[in-house]
Formats: sequence, structure tokens, C-alpha cells
Amino acid sequence: MGKKRLPDLYRAPFPLYSIKVDPKTGLVITAGGGGASKTGIKNGVHFLDLQLVREYQYSASLLHCHDTETRATMNMAVGDGVIAAGQDGSCCLMKFQQRPQKGGGQPAAQNVGNSTQQGTTRRRTGKGNESGEDGVGTSGDTSGTKDETANIYVTAFAEVQSDLNLQDPLQKVVRFSSDLSLLLTGGTDGHIRVWEFPCLKKKFDFRAHEGEIEDLDISVGNKHLVTVGRDFACSVWRGNQLAVGLKWHNTLSHISEKAFRYMACRFGKVEDQKEALRLYTVQIPHKRDRRPPPCYLTKWDGKSFLPMLTVPCGAEVISCLTVSDSGTFLGLGTITGSVAIYIAFSLQKLYYVKESHGIVVTDLAFLPDSLKGKNIKGKNETAMLSVAVDSRCQVHAVPNRSSFPIWLVLLLCGLGLVGVILLLQFFFPGFF
Repeated sequence: MGKKRLPDLYRAPFPLYSIKVDPKTGLVITAGGGGASKTGIKNGVHFLDLQLVREYQYSASLLHCHDTETRATMNMAVGDGVIAAGQDGSCCLMKFQQRPQKGGGQPAAQNVGNSTQQGTTRRRTGKGNESGEDGVGTSGDTSGTKDETANIYVTAFAEVQSDLNLQDPLQKVVRFSSDLSLLLTGGTDGHIRVWEFPCLKKKFDFRAHEGEIEDLDISVGNKHLVTVGRDFACSVWRGNQLAVGLKWHNTLSHISEKAFRYMACRFGKVEDQKEALRLYTVQIPHKRDRRPPPCYLTKWDGKSFLPMLTVPCGAEVISCLTVSDSGTFLGLGTITGSVAIYIAFSLQKLYYVKESHGIVVTDLAFLPDSLKGKNIKGKNETAMLSVAVDSRCQVHAVPNRSSFPIWLVLLLCGLGLVGVILLLQFFFPGFF
């Protein structure tokens, strides 16, 4: 708890905008860049090997750099060896494959060091980025890493136009459905576009919001699609038909409808309830005040879409939201660089580091709950990765909370019962 600077797990030579963990291999994939601006800041997708070096500590090795030339990846989805990358107004699809290194050597660790490159916001790349690449790494410039560690192979195989804004097209969000049968995108033109995957035949193209799409998610089974726009709306769709508009403020009488807008949405599983789903949304103030009001986190029933619980989550404006695979934990990042982890059931804050990054947290990703043949969580209850415009990737680990063994609980209960009996016998002779 509190303000502290965590050690960097990894540092890239460009601003980072997205991070994902491949659920099959455990590869950490992060991406970003400086866009088309002539600042010398590169654009790329980096593949990291994450290792648990001690019970609670992690290290990362850079396996491969994939150059995306003049386009920065602003958002990303990963599934079954495929990356869907939002680059300007397009969704670029790339296949990646990890092959064993010749000679069985270990990848060289690249600890990217002491340079800070700052962009302005996640929305646009290359504007306001003035830092160069001096002092990028303690073990040399990462530009040479591609040839030295070519055990990751990346091939671009398709591209679709995902945003048709005439002035400044930009894809804001991309998702795969959980069964990988659909690819969904949203952008600045307010349209949701849904493609059948992998054939990329367009299934739906409809205007979901007036203005930009902020976020979207699709439920397990593809029954419901939830979208968030800058027009104060959070909408639930069946296919391309509006099912219901969510009204989080109805449970809080002191909040007016246009005082807050939705920022993010995520579906999550429910522990011990196989068929149940929850929806989580974040609401942020529409206007900045000298004394900023808190942001809010809301949990919804995933079937009726009625609000179950709403809690304030601090005055720092939320920039991103994620949910762990099991649905047990929620992760929040802020525009001031803070990172928090909440318990999904109670919406209680479990972990918080103030200004861990010091600038906008652009994406978060929980480590998988399990990987075949690899213990990636160690003795931690959960662990989450964060990236920000400051080029840093950090890991946030929550050790298992101490608990009493069941035998000790039963022993204490037994001793307490014996004590009560003795007290009753002492004060009331012949009671038993």
C-alpha cells in the first residue's frame, strides 16, 4: 500500500500501450511505439519470457522484437497463436510461433534501462514524444536482439479496415470471443464491426454509439456483447440488436445522469458457479473539478444486467480495467500511473501502489491461473502485469493471505467449548 516505485520487470525503447499473456505458452506480448512521427522512436511488438526466480519475484527476458515500421500498436488481442493489433484505423493480424533454439541455449536477458520516453495519451501516438533512445539498455541496444534470438517467428497474414472515421481513423479496442470464432473491433467512428474468424467474413457492422467507442467485451457463448462509448452509454447487444442500456446511477440518488460516463467493461466468471457471469464497469467523472469526485466500480448480474454492487474507487481517474481468468480479481490502472487490485466478490481493494508508473497506465494483464508444466504464480495469490506510456512493464504480486490451518481452528473451538462448560459449572454448581 502507498506510494512506491516498483522495480521494472522490463523497459522498452518506446511507449507501451498494450500487454497480453499467451494462455498456452505464458509468453508475455507487449506493444507500442511512437507512430509515424519523425522522433526516432520505433514501433514494435516485443515477446518476453517471464520466469519466477524466487517464491515471489519475477524476471523477464526479451526473446524477439517484431518491427511494425511506421505504425504503433495501440491495442491488441491474443488467441491461439494469433495477434490482432490495432494500428491506426486497421486491425492487423499476425501469426506467431515459438520454436526451440538451436543448441538449447537460453535467451539473452535484455534489461531495458534508464531512458524515459513519454507520450501524451493512449489515443494518439507520436505526439509529444520528444525523447530519443539514448541509454536504452544496460547490455546494449535492443535493435540487435532480433537476429540473436530468432526463436519467435511472426508473420502478418491479414488486415481489415476497422475504423472509417474520415478525419482521423483509429481503432480503440479489439477482442476475440472466448471460443475464437469472432473478432470484434470498435473505433472513433462509433461503429462495432464483427468478423467471423479465421475467415474474416464480416458478420456485423453497426453504429453502437454517438462518437468514440471506449471499450467492448463479449460473454462466454457469444450471447451478449457489451459496448461503452463516450456518449455516456453502456449498451448490451444481442447480435446487432440493442437489448438494454445500463443505468448504473439509478442506485445512487445523489448522482446525475451526465455527471459521469462509462470508461470500461469486462465480463468475469463466478467462482463455484459454472454457468454464472458477472459484468464489471468503471464510471469516471465527465468533467474535471478542483476537488475531483471519486470514480465508481459497478458489478452487474450477467444474465439480468441489474446492478448488484457499486463502490467508489478513488479520485484518480481510471484508465483501464481487467479481470483475472477465474473472475476472482479485478485490476485497475489510472491516468496518474497508480495500479490497484480488487476482490471481485466484494469490490474490496486488496492491493494498491500510488503512481507506480507516474504516467498513464495503458493496459493490464493478469498472469494465467495455470499453465501446463509451468508454475508462473508461485506462492502468490495472484499476479498482474502493467504497462504505461513511460515504457515500463511492471509486475504486481499479491502473496497468499495468511490463514489458520483447519485443525487449529477446530482445536480452538474445542478449547473454547470446554472453557464455557467449566465456567458454567463453576458459577452454577450442578448445572450439568
